Amino acid sequence: MFDLHRLRLLRELKHRGTLAAVAAALSYSPSSVSQQLSVLEKEVGVPLLEPVGRRVRLTEQGEILVAHTEAVLERLEQARAEVAGSLTGLTGTLRLAAFQTAALTLIPPTLTLLRTAHPALRVHVTEAEPEAALPALRARDFDLVIAEEYPGHPHPRHPELEEVDLSRDTLRLALPAGAGEGPSGRPWVMEPEGTPARRWAMALCRDAGWEPDVRYESTDMLLHLRLVEQGHAAALLPDLLWCGRKPTVPLLELPGGRRSRRLFTVVRCGSSRHPAVLACREALARAARDLDRAACDG
Repeated sequence: MFDLHRLRLLRELKHRGTLAAVAAALSYSPSSVSQQLSVLEKEVGVPLLEPVGRRVRLTEQGEILVAHTEAVLERLEQARAEVAGSLTGLTGTLRLAAFQTAALTLIPPTLTLLRTAHPALRVHVTEAEPEAALPALRARDFDLVIAEEYPGHPHPRHPELEEVDLSRDTLRLALPAGAGEGPSGRPWVMEPEGTPARRWAMALCRDAGWEPDVRYESTDMLLHLRLVEQGHAAALLPDLLWCGRKPTVPLLELPGGRRSRRLFTVVRCGSSRHPAVLACREALARAARDLDRAACDG
């Protein structure tokens, strides 16, 4: 029999990349993690790690062992969900991650709904972009992530994660009030290079036949808005930013087929039936519907 705790350490190393990262995440010392993995190697009888420069990586046998560990942990999550479902009240902690505009607009009403329906449930919220939150979900740092996908730029799918659509969020071109020239003749604010939003925005501009002059970079949509409001830049802003309020800058429609991003929730497959996950997804869906109705009424 292999020790499950040590198997989880090996899995953590696969997902986090370094012994130091595993130690920091689990509040151990790197030497303690290394010692436990050495004991696991003796239990298995073959090397599970090999040096690569100053780091280590899993051997083929280590990868096989982690794949089976993932299956065991998924079954344990299913068991945890069934135990929680057998109880009359919803308790415990749900760890939720959301990107900025979702955190601003969807999270507050969702928390209100959950507080009313399940007052004993503790919800811990972290603002995090999907490219950081999804690996953290796989590493079990979060229980549920709100993510986004831009048109024409699908994100990588992972078989151990389950997605459920939440809503569509229209994206529009925002120009400073009274702007004389079109978007091609102005400075731009965009998200940093390498992000899905930046790749989508650059492709949109290039498909239109021009290269944007990107002078400002930030993941903060409120900063994007302020730069447009004060005449410093053009931007591509999501409708979610307005949360049913009247826009403060002129907005133009984008070309057909490129107008909206997909919003969805992601959990690990073994936890998809956990009562806290189901309750949170239900509350998020209701909050999204309410925002859509408010936007239509506005």
